[in-house]
Amino acid sequence: MTDKPETDFAGKMAYGDYLRLDLILGAQQPRSAAHDELLFIIQHQTSELWMKLAVHELESACDAIADNRLPHAFKMLARVSRILEQLNNAWDVLRTLTPSEYTEFREDLGQSSGFQSHQYRAIEFLCGNRNAAMLKPHAHRPEIVGELRAILARPSLYDEAVRLLARSGFDVGGERSDLSEPRAKNPKVQAAWCAVYRAPEQHWALYELAEKLVDLEDYFRRWRFNHVTTVERVIGLKRGTGGTGGVSYLRKMLEVELFPELWHVRTEL
Repeated sequence: MTDKPETDFAGKMAYGDYLRLDLILGAQQPRSAAHDELLFIIQHQTSELWMKLAVHELESACDAIADNRLPHAFKMLARVSRILEQLNNAWDVLRTLTPSEYTEFREDLGQSSGFQSHQYRAIEFLCGNRNAAMLKPHAHRPEIVGELRAILARPSLYDEAVRLLARSGFDVGGERSDLSEPRAKNPKVQAAWCAVYRAPEQHWALYELAEKLVDLEDYFRRWRFNHVTTVERVIGLKRGTGGTGGVSYLRKMLEVELFPELWHVRTEL
């Protein structure tokens, strides 16, 4: 018996065929002659691919929590945290881009900006940071607006976690009437999480879910922080290409809490 690799792929499924590499590797089309524009494009394209997977996992995690399939949800949420870690590591590569190098092709970006990433918006909406006004940057793409509206119409990841608290016998108050609106901080929800953390052995599944959510937001906060520092390193305090304040806008985003009661409960324990 010989151990020879396959070398004849006529009429067969090859590696590049399965991954559709012709499409992927042909998608980098720099608009300038600048050497470093390819880095910029690949950084953002690969980030969008990881975000596509994060959206897939978050939607499935929401379904799993709603169906009380918590071990499945835990696996998916752990994967999302690893995806966010991967996105964090990508900033290290982009930080090799100097201000001098970026200015060589910045004008070729036009008004395009990461602020307009609909997949990033989907991640925020799925986690619970909801603001229907953020649909406006996508108004020129009705199909994308439809996808985002569908996410806003369903309970978020944190909504599903709070519903699970209610199914487990905790008083979390009534649900808001419009799921597309942001959740207000709820002292009853915080009291419920406090009870979980004070008796983890009694509420182990909820305790583990809480920690999976905190892990996820921890990595998400790091991603935002690395975004701010990378942008400041490359463009300083200039306005962003998409019209935002650049660093000043991104710093405000650092204050957003996805799962507020899970962070605030720590002060009580």
